[in-house]
Amino acid sequence: MLIVGERINSSRKGIGEQLEARNAEFFRQLAIEQVANGADLVDVNCGTLVQGEEEALTWLVDVVQATVDKPLCLDSPNPKALAAALPRCKQRVMINSITGEKDRFEGVLPLVKEYKAQIVALCIDDSGIPDDDRKRLAVATALVDKLTTNGVPLDDIFIDPLVQPLSVNQQNGLAVIKTIAGVREKLPGVHIICGLSNVSYGLPLRKLINQAFLVLALGAGLDAVILDPMDKKMISLLQATRTLLGQDAYCRAYLQAVRQGKIEV
Repeated sequence: MLIVGERINSSRKGIGEQLEARNAEFFRQLAIEQVANGADLVDVNCGTLVQGEEEALTWLVDVVQATVDKPLCLDSPNPKALAAALPRCKQRVMINSITGEKDRFEGVLPLVKEYKAQIVALCIDDSGIPDDDRKRLAVATALVDKLTTNGVPLDDIFIDPLVQPLSVNQQNGLAVIKTIAGVREKLPGVHIICGLSNVSYGLPLRKLINQAFLVLALGAGLDAVILDPMDKKMISLLQATRTLLGQDAYCRAYLQAVRQGKIEV
């Protein structure tokens, strides 16, 4: 299970202001805390900056890399920002993201190939966001075919089934769970990733919805996740669920987490 720490994201409360101020110590601490709590990659996202994303993303890359020895997830739809930041990355990165939209695919693909990056592929094409799991699976299939035809290894592809709020449509959570299960069955060898928190947008007690959604998604076949590793209950549920699914040999990871005080009930 690959964990991408989500906290360095300018859309989160208070992060944009710290980014505008170029508060390096603030971001160093965010990176350190996420890695200490189990992040395998550190997400860096300046997407809300209308102006200056290229400079801000390269600045963040430099700050985080000087602080922790973990790969980065460059989270931007902007090929220019990605192209500016990628040469500064010391380890192989994950790019989030590419879609089936012609312009975006053609803008991001050369960077994926040049830097041999892992790539998050969103279930979107030029028709927009599919409204059910069958259409999303069709988009995912087409994306995997296009990426592999262009030389991207299957193991480097992470399909994102697109989490949308339950508050907009009560079927949005189920559509993602069905898409994950469909991708796992029809596209063996690819990875499946998602950011959980959008599912609970607009609802009270959001953490409860996110935690339940994580358990269901893991059961359907999710094998990578973008989340807040500082959420101890979320990490506890992740570990317990993986153990129940037979993904933890002899329950070693679970027992170790208990001994280390990382499990919360």
